[in-house]
Amino acid sequence: MSATTTPHPSLDGLKVAILVTDGFEQVEMTDPRQALIAAGAATAIVSPMDGSVRGWKHHDPADTFEVDVALKNAKPADYDALLLPGGVVNPDALRIDERAIAFVKAFVDAGKPIAAICHGPWTLIDAGGVQGRQVTSWPSLRVDLENAGAEWRDLEVVVAPQLVTSRKPDDLPAFDREMVKLFAAAGTRPAKG
Repeated sequence: MSATTTPHPSLDGLKVAILVTDGFEQVEMTDPRQALIAAGAATAIVSPMDGSVRGWKHHDPADTFEVDVALKNAKPADYDALLLPGGVVNPDALRIDERAIAFVKAFVDAGKPIAAICHGPWTLIDAGGVQGRQVTSWPSLRVDLENAGAEWRDLEVVVAPQLVTSRKPDDLPAFDREMVKLFAAAGTRPAKG
């Protein structure tokens, strides 16, 4: 098969939770979500917020998005993978929400794939998802991640077992590509839990 006819990874049948609250970097949710949908995945915005959540474009409020599943009703077992967008406010609020941490920890403990970009890996620290793993993030999280036992790398995308991370919106093409590949590979074998 030539390179021009090589099929893209398929995520048909995969269900992906997108965990956000107000203050997420909008493009870090919308761009990966579109890549997931284009590959055949079903996505659901899961949030501790009722009704809708508001994205941000850097420091300015942006669009609102309907919440598909309230966090209080969300069951990690219903999803095959997890997307954690960044933005400063979003992961900072999620990491002090016990339900959000329990939700993320369930994916970590089950060995389900997780994609986190920019400030998104912050939430993984509190869920015990970075120790002993190579990760990247927005540079200001480097010390936090290293203190949690991660090996921080300054690369556009870092793929570790069941985890893909990137630094910033400029890295989205690489992030989206590696996220889809990781999620597709995970969809071909049974997840734990």
